[in-house]
Amino acid sequence: MNDACDLLGIQYPIVQGGMGNISNACLTSAVSEAGGLGTVGAGTMNPEKVEKMILEIKQMTKQPFSLNIPITVTPYTEKLIELALKHRVKAVSLSAGNPAPYIQKLKGNGIKTMVIVGSVKHAKKAEEAGADLLVAEGFEAAGINSHLELTTLALIPQIVDHVKIPVLAAGGIGDGRGLAAALMLGASGVQMGTRFIATKEAPFHDRYKQKILTSDDTGTVTLGRSFGGIRRVLKGNYALAMLDAEKQGMTLDQFREKTSEEYHIKGAIYGDFDRGYVNGGQISGLIRNIPSVKELIENLMAHAEYQIQQVHTAFNKKHGK
Repeated sequence: MNDACDLLGIQYPIVQGGMGNISNACLTSAVSEAGGLGTVGAGTMNPEKVEKMILEIKQMTKQPFSLNIPITVTPYTEKLIELALKHRVKAVSLSAGNPAPYIQKLKGNGIKTMVIVGSVKHAKKAEEAGADLLVAEGFEAAGINSHLELTTLALIPQIVDHVKIPVLAAGGIGDGRGLAAALMLGASGVQMGTRFIATKEAPFHDRYKQKILTSDDTGTVTLGRSFGGIRRVLKGNYALAMLDAEKQGMTLDQFREKTSEEYHIKGAIYGDFDRGYVNGGQISGLIRNIPSVKELIENLMAHAEYQIQQVHTAFNKKHGK
């Protein structure tokens, strides 16, 4: 548990997931200020916009934060790497592509490298390339996901058994029980995305937050399976229309255009679920309040400790220890 904290220079083993083009300085800095690791998700934003956000965050917190670069999604990977170096970002998380060409350059400049993986094969390759830390993301997670569809419960222990570097668990984690479970599976901490949407500091449309609060265990759908790529989103008119269009034979180009960040922003920022969608993980059905980020992280840590102690006590009592 302390490995990830020591590596990243944070108090609690909780990392904010990258949120692509809806990333913002307010939420990122709030997570870092509360003792976790806030994250800027570069998405497809141009380097100028990302740099402006980095500068805003540095004005709002002196605590570490990270930059997520989705390698094959953004056309600006090299420039974003240079931005990380220029601003001495504490950590860079690399996703959606081969991280090997970038890891040593980042590490050589004192930047910790996190690689998001969805299989043992990719975890081993990332470790061999020199990654400092892995984020193992299960199929439960929001947004673009691994086509392998491995769940967090199955994925984490298998990856932990095959690598020596710390592993964070992502996908389906939203409270202290999830953190406690991740630690029991061998993870050093967690990465959360959906849970941070429903917080006071998150500057997203209230309809987005309320949609999470009113969701249930079947409140998400996955788009893109027929194209070999999966995006998990909350159910809504636009999302369901997209699902139907996919079944009716829409082309890959049409799918990419209709699931672009333009439509993500319409849902998340403007609350328009008739003309846009919102990412959401399966954990949405568990979320029922909108705390501050500080309250969320502190409650999550306390709840995890309580769960671990309860299980420990019950186990010892049952087995006469």
